Amino acid sequence: MLLIEIFVYLGIIAAGVSGVLIGIKKQLDLFGVICLGVTASLGGGIIRDLLIGNIPPVAFIKPSYFFVSLIAGLLAWCFYDKLSTIKNIIIVSDAIGLGVFTVVGSNTVMVYHGNNSFVIISMGLITGIGGGVLRDIFAKEIPYVFKKEIYAIASILGSVSLILTYDKVPHPFALYICLFVTFASRVLSVLLKLNFPVYKVEK
Repeated sequence: MLLIEIFVYLGIIAAGVSGVLIGIKKQLDLFGVICLGVTASLGGGIIRDLLIGNIPPVAFIKPSYFFVSLIAGLLAWCFYDKLSTIKNIIIVSDAIGLGVFTVVGSNTVMVYHGNNSFVIISMGLITGIGGGVLRDIFAKEIPYVFKKEIYAIASILGSVSLILTYDKVPHPFALYICLFVTFASRVLSVLLKLNFPVYKVEK
């Protein structure tokens, strides 16, 4: 499971950087930017843990998550000009983060609450997109997941793949399949420019 733990930190870094980039664009001060980065990194997991009664949330039990997010945020602040030139790397990292958070959320529910498929998918989704939704709300933006590309669906597909494979392959492989399905769905949606239709209203 070491690889999953490595990916967790990569996901935290990717989400933290995304929060920092938005905070800088919104002209927040350093404290506000870091708060936005930490929210994006840890918010989804905290919401999940509160909803399933896993208290205190893992984010508070493992302070290393916070410090990794903090360091990533400070580095993103310092090297903002260079980060703006590597958009594709950020998109790939973000897709990995979505996959990892979906895996962690879905697997946590399976460990604590059995095989309730709806709860598994819901908590995988909340863990995957919750931090980003909070980030956008705090930045006074319509959450990205509601208006651009296939994001939530990628998380849902990943959770479904975990449910389907959990008892059929060794546990670590089921987690990696979930990660891959989520990651691949997200990346393909970006490459193929797939979006949900938007109802056009005359102004």
